[in-house]
Amino acid sequence: MSSAMSKRLEGKTVIVTGASSGIGKSTAVEFARTSPKNLKLILTARRLDTLKQIAEEIKKEVGEGVKVLPVQLDISKPDQVRAFIPNLPKDFQDIDVLVNNAGLVKGVEKAGDIKEEDIDTMMLTNVTGLINMTQACLQVFRKRGKSGQGDIINIGSIAGRMGYPGGSIYCATKAAVRTFTEAIRMELIATRIRVIEIDPGQVETEFSVVRFGGDKAKADKVYEGVTPLTPDDIAETVVFAAGRPENVVIADMLVYPNHQGSATVMHRKPIAQSSKM
Repeated sequence: MSSAMSKRLEGKTVIVTGASSGIGKSTAVEFARTSPKNLKLILTARRLDTLKQIAEEIKKEVGEGVKVLPVQLDISKPDQVRAFIPNLPKDFQDIDVLVNNAGLVKGVEKAGDIKEEDIDTMMLTNVTGLINMTQACLQVFRKRGKSGQGDIINIGSIAGRMGYPGGSIYCATKAAVRTFTEAIRMELIATRIRVIEIDPGQVETEFSVVRFGGDKAKADKVYEGVTPLTPDDIAETVVFAAGRPENVVIADMLVYPNHQGSATVMHRKPIAQSSKM
């Protein structure tokens, strides 16, 4: 028997950016599992082969009721975003939900030593790319009835609420996402377009590996002595928000693992020391 949330999602077309791994991949899978009878998923990322593999995994798990369209897209490139919706197959262009998940962090340098290319990469992806994707989808949402209809779900971060040393640019990008989200919610208040932000705390994904330039050992150190959130934890909140009745807006959600109290306050269990022989 279908749940009420499953029925509310049936027939919708959902875009998930940054869907090749982590929260994006888990979000795509969670949408498919929640509404497996009649759903269209557009999965975007730079790694097309990985997206195709995820599409096959979803089809194998839930069957033919979910149509998955993998699309190569680098949201940091404005020309690619402009061409994105017009180039979709006609039956995928009537978008209902945009999950702005694509984002990244580069480096841990402090102000004065931050690489210019790292600044540009984070700003163009986390801020400009998200804004451009939002504007593109709003054109679709506004055509739907007198007041329009659709969901914008922005994946922010605790870093957008509280800065921390070594993360000044990343924190600035996520603060920009937060204020952009708040502003457009006010701009769209008279419409049926919902604007939602979900801010994860510490989540174990490829995030830290990218930050440390592919150094897995350094990335693993970030999670020593703690049990971080998983991508599935955040995916469930995204689908829950999208699956609320139309008059319900999950405007702002902050999600922590239970060892975390803020961006900088965490309780870590002591690492067991090997006994000396």
